[in-house]
Amino acid sequence: MDDRLAAWGRAVKSAQPGTGRKAGLPPLWLFTDWARIGDPVAVARRLPAGLCGVVFRDDSRADREAVGRRLAQVCRARRLMLVVAGDWRLAAALGAGLHLRGGRRPPCSRRFPMVTSSAHGLADIHRARRAGARLVFLSPAFPTESHPGAPALGAVRWAAMARGGGVAALGGVSGAVVRRLSLAGCRAVGAIGALA
Repeated sequence: MDDRLAAWGRAVKSAQPGTGRKAGLPPLWLFTDWARIGDPVAVARRLPAGLCGVVFRDDSRADREAVGRRLAQVCRARRLMLVVAGDWRLAAALGAGLHLRGGRRPPCSRRFPMVTSSAHGLADIHRARRAGARLVFLSPAFPTESHPGAPALGAVRWAAMARGGGVAALGGVSGAVVRRLSLAGCRAVGAIGALA
């Protein structure tokens, strides 16, 4: 884990108000990626307790449900918030939150304890807000290994698109760049390698 990123997360968490609807949102979010970081359960065991959330992806794995159950146990024990990407049935079975893709809510009427979303532009952000997402991950903030060569927003453009609050940065986030985002009003980030 990137120590500078962890320190930033602790500083953001300590500055959060203790009450209110948005209180308690983790400032650091691990996005699972079996190819890049391996077993998300092992990584979650090393995350700072009470400081992080986990976005469980890995959709194509045949053992996704079994991994999800183990991950949910670790998250409960370590006070990590868990959201499941793209599968509302698995999210419900795990007692987890739901992570939307591009703000697109699945055809279900179930309520979830937490709803987050990915976004790659303003239309996605607006759709995610209408769908009830409390946190929207706007990416790519910076050049990222996940999408080599893809154009990145950069701190200034990210900040312009993130106006209105409830937007986190994703993509190329590390301790080396997180201060640039912080100056732009960012209070939560998602990462893969920097949190592994």
